[in-house]
Amino acid sequence: MQISNFEKYVFPPEQMAYIKQLKSLTRRIYGDNPKACVVTYGCQQNVSDSEHYKGMLSLMGFEFINEPSQADFILYNTCAVRGHAEDRVYGNIGVVKNYKRKRENIILAVCGCMAQQSHVAERIRKSYPYVDIVFGTQLQHRLPEFLYKRLSGGGRIFELSLENKEIVEDIPISRDGELKGWLPIMYGCNNFCTYCIVPYVRGRERSRHPVKILAEAREMVKAGFKDITLLGQNVNSYGKGCDFNMDFADLIREINNIEGDFRIRFMTSHPKDCTLKLLDAMRDCEKVAHHLHLPFQSGSDRILKQMNRHYDRKTYLELIEAARERIPDISITSDIIVGFPGETYDDFKETLSLVEKVRFSSLFTFIYSPREGTPASVMDDPISREEKGKWFNELLALQDKIAKENSKSFIGKTFRVLCDDYGKAPGIMSGHTSGNCSVEFEADKNMLGEFLDIEITDYTNMLSGKIVK
Repeated sequence: MQISNFEKYVFPPEQMAYIKQLKSLTRRIYGDNPKACVVTYGCQQNVSDSEHYKGMLSLMGFEFINEPSQADFILYNTCAVRGHAEDRVYGNIGVVKNYKRKRENIILAVCGCMAQQSHVAERIRKSYPYVDIVFGTQLQHRLPEFLYKRLSGGGRIFELSLENKEIVEDIPISRDGELKGWLPIMYGCNNFCTYCIVPYVRGRERSRHPVKILAEAREMVKAGFKDITLLGQNVNSYGKGCDFNMDFADLIREINNIEGDFRIRFMTSHPKDCTLKLLDAMRDCEKVAHHLHLPFQSGSDRILKQMNRHYDRKTYLELIEAARERIPDISITSDIIVGFPGETYDDFKETLSLVEKVRFSSLFTFIYSPREGTPASVMDDPISREEKGKWFNELLALQDKIAKENSKSFIGKTFRVLCDDYGKAPGIMSGHTSGNCSVEFEADKNMLGEFLDIEITDYTNMLSGKIVK
């Protein structure tokens, strides 16, 4: 875990002043080694946000631990996409009450998408009086201010503004990995899919300036990162409405031109904004991974219209065909919601038939979870949870069959693999292909971080192979 020089950062000077004061204040309260525990729920964007929280906390002098019960400062970075994630957060917040009985000076902060919802913040205010700080998704840079005011004897803090039109840049960062890293290029969403809470908790789309993105990408490559994922709620919308003349396809071409041996990935893409220009850029750029995550959510045109997705089944399949024409070995993954309000079994069979036709490498599948404040949450939903569960299992069985067939077809083929982790046994390493398939193989541990040519020799529960010399 690395953090750059303190003097480098030019994010709001008042926040830097709070950081400097906190460096001595936390030691006065907690001793020479104050400890912080940052717990992250949800998507890659939240993981990236937490790396910035850790960056600020590191400059304040905090060490990081994984056990909340031993921490002086606990931060829950929350997700609002599914009800299960929210339930886990409430349960973990409840446990902190016991920690505070033993050590009253523990500070508990709750932030992120779940915290951004006013009804959630109000529930925390009333039912969890020992939560010290609650703040929303656009106020990340103000963590030093909030923590300083609370530690200095101020009252509980609840800040949920979504009024920031500009992105605050140069927030300190302490990255979790050394080979694979996240690079946000934009925040927020303008799509308003009827099931999705994201536009309400992340705000409208805001794109980072390409100069900032390219500078960060160069820093990551210089630091040794080999797999860089560009992040956005809808990366295909990058640059829309901005005063710079660059769209997402242009951006990945610019990043591809950076010197170094590394891969470029991105997520998530919306089909309505996935252009042939982008697919051409993926084909032309040798550093761009041959992997496209393109959520289709439902194979039924009727349900897609109800979801407000702005494309139909035919358009989606044409995109898949265009991608495979340009990049024959492309790996395509997707998201599916099962049991959207009003969905019938005939609608669901349309989803199954699309999965059969496309033959995805993998799928992220969910049973519909109503989100308060979204249009879908008040739609008529007559199908029982039990019935939706049966559909869900049918989908899983189909995708499991396809994934196994896809994987077995790789036997005898050779792929360029980034050796990025240790295997489950001595002498075994693992890595990922350009298509994001995981492979195990015999290799020395000093090969970690290298690109290797691996011939696939077998498939059981995962791919295994051998180095081609």
